[in-house]
Parts: sequence; structure tokens; C-alpha cells
Amino acid sequence: MQTILGATGIIGKETAKNLLNYTDRIRLVSRNPKKVNENDELITADLTVKEQVVAAVNGSDVVYLTTGLPYDLKVWQATWPVVMRNVIDACKKSNSRLVFFDNVYAYGKVDGWMTEKTPINPSSKKGEVRAKIADMLMTEVAKEGLEGMIVRAADFYGPDAPLSIVTITVFENLNRGKSAQWLINDKVKHSFTYTPDAGKATALLGNTDSAYNQIWHLPADRDVLTGEEFIMMAAEEFNTKPKYMVVKKW
Repeated sequence: MQTILGATGIIGKETAKNLLNYTDRIRLVSRNPKKVNENDELITADLTVKEQVVAAVNGSDVVYLTTGLPYDLKVWQATWPVVMRNVIDACKKSNSRLVFFDNVYAYGKVDGWMTEKTPINPSSKKGEVRAKIADMLMTEVAKEGLEGMIVRAADFYGPDAPLSIVTITVFENLNRGKSAQWLINDKVKHSFTYTPDAGKATALLGNTDSAYNQIWHLPADRDVLTGEEFIMMAAEEFNTKPKYMVVKKW
């Protein structure tokens, strides 16, 4: 059994699609789970309630934590450590492997390429939260109490990803004939992860024995675009003028 916690988000859905390449026993867990594949097992659970997490994880060979929380600092600070502790404890109890889908906030400001060896140096309160929960997982791995890994993605885009920043600021605006928006600086390069690639890679890593107890970066194109270049390409696809504004930091 392979179980996805937070299965209704775009990464959970894309991972579920790709798990069919490895198993036909897939369990989807969320507050309101919906099938992605015909034979998916559905379990309703609140990840902040330990007993519910233990029940949802029970009998799983691999557990994927792909859940998202409201983009609010107080929610992150209060809830993410609880969720991570519940999931770690449930996986240890069930002897399940854990794959945590993470972002790159914990690295802070980095000049040049981010790699799996980039030091953790958060420059924001949300980055501090992500660093804390990543450390919780990898500390358990180091103690050999858990087999696990962290898979990290850049900002993502792709089909059925309404919360993607470029969906909101670029694609939707261009589609309505409005000016696109880009945050702070349109002249620097910015990597993005395509959601189908993220799901494919997450499922692959979760089913690769030698990938465990490490941190992995999910695929992003090395031919990185600036914000200006990204909007130019998007506007061409929408057959519209590449009008845009830069949203200043303030």
C-alpha cells in the first residue's frame, strides 16, 4: 500500500497518477478525498489529529506527505510542526517509509544554483518553519528510526494548478486580455517545476530503494528564463501582447 497525505492538491494528484506505474494499491487521504485512479482507496483524516493520522498510515509501505496549508505565517508556525510530528510517529509505528514534498524556502537567498548541498539559511519566517520541519524528519532518519527522504521543488506551474503564482499573475491575466504581473524583479532568472514532472519524479523516488535517507531536487529546466522572458513566451501562446507590470517589494 502506498499512501498520499494531502491527496487533493495538485502534487498529490500528479503523484497518484504516476504511482500506477508501481502499484495498484493506492490510498488517498485528506479532509475530503476524491479518487484519481479507479481503484484508489479513500480515507478522510485531519493531519493535526494524531489518531487519525495513525489510522490513515496503518499498513502503508510508503507514505507521501504532499499536503499544503493556508499561506499564513501563524498557521504555518502552529500547524506544520504538529503535522510533521504526527506523520513521523505514524510512519514509525507502521514501519512505513516517508517521502516529504518540500519547497526551497529553507535555503533563503542563494546566489547561483540551488543544489541538494546548499546550506539551510532561511531568510524569512516561513523559511524558518520549513527548515524546522525538514530537520525534524532528517533527525529521525539520522537516528535510524525512520527511512525517509525530502523532495524539493521550485515554484511550480502546470495544468489544474490554480494556486500556482504564475497561473494567478501571468496566465489568468493574459487569458483575460489584462496585463500580467511579476514580483519584484523581471530581469533575474527564476526556476519553475512543471507539476506533471514533480508527480512523476516523486513517485519514482518513493519507489527507488537507494533514494532514501537523502534530499532530492525535483526536475527544473536548466535553460532558466527571466520573468520578462517567461511572460513573452506565455503571451505568444495566448496570442496576445506581452503587457505586464512589476509588483514592487513594498
